[in-house]
Amino acid sequence: MRLRRISARRSPVHGMGLFALQPIAAGERVIEYKGEVTSWRRAAARQRVEAGHTFVFGLSDGRVIDGSRGGNSARFLNHACAPNCEAIEMGDRVFIHALVTIAPGDELFINYGLTVDGAVTDDVRAQYRCHCGAPSCRRTMLGEAENTR
Repeated sequence: MRLRRISARRSPVHGMGLFALQPIAAGERVIEYKGEVTSWRRAAARQRVEAGHTFVFGLSDGRVIDGSRGGNSARFLNHACAPNCEAIEMGDRVFIHALVTIAPGDELFINYGLTVDGAVTDDVRAQYRCHCGAPSCRRTMLGEAENTR
C-alpha cells in the first residue's frame, strides 16, 4: 500500500493549500496539474459566471488547463515569491516538481508569474497582492517583468 504524499487543507497563506505528508526529495515529481484543456476565452467566461477562486493554469500554446473541471488537488497550490516547487509543461500536461527537499507539514508553493494586459498600476498590483511572507516577497503574484513601473 502506497502512503499519500500530499493533502489539501486550509492554508495560512490563502484559502486552501497543498501540504506534504511525507518527505519529498528535490527534483521529485509531486503531482500533475489536471483539468480540462480549453481556451482562455472559455475559462474566462466560466470565471465570470462562477464566483470564487480561479483554478486556471496557462499553457505556452495559449490554451489553459481549467482545474475547476476534472481537476485534482494540484489546483490548491498557492503562490510564493520563493517557491519550493516548479511547474514543468510537457505538451498539454503540467507536472509539479520539488525544487528543494520538502519536509512533512510544509506547504507546497509555485511562482505564479502572472501577466496582465495593459498597464500595471497600483490597483492592478493590489488585485494580485502576494501574502507568502517570504523575506524576498515581491508583494505581487505578477511575474518579475510585470512588477516594474
